[in-house]
Amino acid sequence: MRILIESHIPFIRGIAESAGHQVKYLEPDEFTPENVKDADALIIRTRTKCNASLLEGSKVKRIATATIGTDHIDLDYCSSHGIEVFNAPGCNAPGVAQYVLSIIARLKPDCQCIGIIGVGHVGSIVERWARSNGLNVLLCDPPRAAVEGNEKFVSADEIARRCDVITFHVPLDQTTHHMINREWLSLVSPDALIINASRGSIADTQALLEAPQTLAIDCWEGEPEINRGLLRKAAIATPHIAGYSLEGKQRATAMALHAILPEIEMSVPPVAESPSLTQIRESYDPVKDSEALKLNPSQFERLRNQYDYRKEPS
Repeated sequence: MRILIESHIPFIRGIAESAGHQVKYLEPDEFTPENVKDADALIIRTRTKCNASLLEGSKVKRIATATIGTDHIDLDYCSSHGIEVFNAPGCNAPGVAQYVLSIIARLKPDCQCIGIIGVGHVGSIVERWARSNGLNVLLCDPPRAAVEGNEKFVSADEIARRCDVITFHVPLDQTTHHMINREWLSLVSPDALIINASRGSIADTQALLEAPQTLAIDCWEGEPEINRGLLRKAAIATPHIAGYSLEGKQRATAMALHAILPEIEMSVPPVAESPSLTQIRESYDPVKDSEALKLNPSQFERLRNQYDYRKEPS
């Protein structure tokens, strides 16, 4: 099998080759129609856009992304052309939870109520770790509520009114685009902390620029060309690395590789059950990553691609 692999995916070099496959490693901007046309499979990250302009006329039949999201892949095109697409659900969820709770421990240590909007792989771990530390938690997840009932879920507006920390963990689609907007922000206490470690375009950048709340932002509209005013305004500003834990990258690589080559199995590290806020705070300092981006905003991609993966709390 001929496989193209994005060069920044860690822990993957040499594995497919040792199983007898032809492998070539490319930078994201090297995934061109010319380079892709004779490949059987692609293993990518979010910077590689897989759509008709890239894939038309190619031999590609499988695409695996070593990420949770698939926003960068035209799923309709792939489906209609017999291309299987695989992602890595939950791979970086503990790393994102570590990011969120380490920020809360620093910026809002007296938090009374955390609102989690989007309670999938990431939101569920944030919920579990928060509750295990005695924090009050409100949940908003309309798709889950439609299936499970409304008993344990509230609306995003209720979270806005009641919570002093609000963290977002939703996919980007028509229902979530600019869900952080002026109208919603008007319901939130000016003293609240809002964390976006989800998708950049769930937030209206202009609304955030005008918002009185404290902001922690890992995902940005238009990244890597991010709004410099919002960068200065955010208390914590990081280059889309919330889930960049060592263990998370190991899980993502193992899941993506196994999707393309089912005969290959890689062991994955376990997820901590209930680390304390002290353990989480000591395991990661987001302030350092924020300072690095604020000093070098033009280096967004370099800071992301050359990130020194942190260890999750044990």
